[in-house]
Amino acid sequence: MPKGYLVSIYSAIHDQDKLVAYAALARPALEAFGGQFIIRGMPAKVKENGIMSRTVVCEFPSLDAAISAVESPAYQEAVAVLDGGADRDMRIVEGV
Repeated sequence: MPKGYLVSIYSAIHDQDKLVAYAALARPALEAFGGQFIIRGMPAKVKENGIMSRTVVCEFPSLDAAISAVESPAYQEAVAVLDGGADRDMRIVEGV
């Protein structure tokens, strides 16, 4: 079964304190569904139309696990805490 991936690209961080509070809640919420962070930070280099912005990739045992994690009440609580503290593009994709 292919793995699932949550990919977040932060285009702007408006409130570092909110981001820290979000991360403290989001990490255990995602890990509860088997999520493992494999990328978390700034790119070493960007190419083509890339933007130097925070990138996070979390790997899950399956696409269903990734979707369930993001839709879980615990993760939604983390999103509520973020409350406009960052602009981001989030995608959930299936591995090959």
